[in-house]
Amino acid sequence: MVSSTHTDLQPALDAEREASLTWKPLEFLTLYRLTLAGLLAALFFLLPLGKGLGAQAPWLYGATSLIYLVFALAAGFLARLRQPGYKLQVFGQILVDIVAIALLMHAGGGLGSGLGILLVLAVAAGALLLPGKFAYFFAAVATLVMLVEFSVSALQSATTGSTDFTRAGLLGVALFTTATIAHLLARRIRDIEALAAQRGVDLANLARLNAHVVQRLQSGILVVDEQERVHLLNDTATVMLHSERARTGNLVQEFCPILHRQLAQWRSDPVFTPEIFTPSGAHTSLAPRFTALGKARDSATLIFLEDTAALEQQAQQMKLAALGRLTASIAHEVRNPLGAISHAGQLLGESPHLDAGELRLTEIIRNHSLRVNTIIENVLQLSRRGQSNPKDIELESWLRDFLDELRRCNAISAEKIQINVDNKNVTVAFDPGQLHQVVWNLTHNALQHGGGAIELRIGATEARLPCLEVLDEGAGIPDDVEAEIFEPFFTTAATGTGLGLYLSRELCEMNGARLSYARRDGRGSRFRITFTRHSD
Repeated sequence: MVSSTHTDLQPALDAEREASLTWKPLEFLTLYRLTLAGLLAALFFLLPLGKGLGAQAPWLYGATSLIYLVFALAAGFLARLRQPGYKLQVFGQILVDIVAIALLMHAGGGLGSGLGILLVLAVAAGALLLPGKFAYFFAAVATLVMLVEFSVSALQSATTGSTDFTRAGLLGVALFTTATIAHLLARRIRDIEALAAQRGVDLANLARLNAHVVQRLQSGILVVDEQERVHLLNDTATVMLHSERARTGNLVQEFCPILHRQLAQWRSDPVFTPEIFTPSGAHTSLAPRFTALGKARDSATLIFLEDTAALEQQAQQMKLAALGRLTASIAHEVRNPLGAISHAGQLLGESPHLDAGELRLTEIIRNHSLRVNTIIENVLQLSRRGQSNPKDIELESWLRDFLDELRRCNAISAEKIQINVDNKNVTVAFDPGQLHQVVWNLTHNALQHGGGAIELRIGATEARLPCLEVLDEGAGIPDDVEAEIFEPFFTTAATGTGLGLYLSRELCEMNGARLSYARRDGRGSRFRITFTRHSD
């Protein structure tokens, strides 16, 4: 993830970094040159002759300043076009700057004109734009041109003194010193730019990684501003809130008024404990938690949404893991004396001296021994339950084979159990043996308690997930015990163990499915297996 992001961002960042170190500074240099050439030409033509610039050779100064101004315009245009290449443009422009300034300096009276400082600026610009050997080359050219101008001025003037020679030497030293400092500064700037570019890539990669982690969290995550407008929303939160309007840029109130009210109450009272709520149209209860992302009252808020069903399942798993270990050890200890009791009851029932009442008592012993043994088998199955091995199952074909087996084993007529396929060509991922056990338990419960015809239906949920339903026409489960039917050892039957539905639900969850119950419209019960691992 990180390496691919680095690959995607690096070319763009390298291009931006190259532009910030080359063409953009060159454009600033052309703007400076245009301003300088315009000022030099304007001052010459506006000031009285003899009192302004170019007093020594007016014709040379005027022609040079005009040519220099035209060159500045052309250089700016070429820099914007970025044609020809960068190095060629910088090299040519700096050399023209040096020659033009030397001519203007000579026309204005040599070193005494004060224009020598412009040579220093030209060398500094060249050293910054083309560091390394070019910096010293520009300094050498500027020094050589300055010495040529000084020599010509000295030959033309009889008043040249030692002070002029000292001034020329100091200017040459200044040119090389400027080139050295500019070269070091340019190298330092490039190192800083490279480090900043790398930090930019690292930050971009980190942002992508953080976004990837947030999207994969099992908890719902929202970040809202002071107006409760969503700035971050992961996929889990979108599914939990069960609303098409739950997306970035919308207000919390638009897609979850209950969450909006709790957030407003928490902001006014930070000690407020959020309450569990169920979003409109959803079937899961959510527990919100709010965290301020700053100390200011108008700072953003981080909202965590936890599925209470998942939390309850984790607690249940921890409780049942301990219970399973305990009951397994007890079951092993009970099994031996139970076998002895069952065997003794069987031998006693074979005695020819027993009357009908005594035979009835031995039958009770055998029946209850078998019932206790069934409970022990279920408890041991619960404690040593293995991992699932999901495989692709074509649901309709599998269900028809299952129904054929069920009818053969239980001598059930074709009218008693029917298959209804609303969603065809559905393939789900489930352990075949465990799916057989779940559906077998549900159909036997329907046969025992349902009454009337039984229907096995392949359909889809509101969220378009495939599901398998077992429907009967019985009296249904009473409302006061509906919430407890999936609890272990809970049963309303005199002969039941209370582990069938619990084991069925556990097997479904091991395969990424969900077993739920709902009363049918009218009369009867509906047990639904909702598959999440599927392919159409």
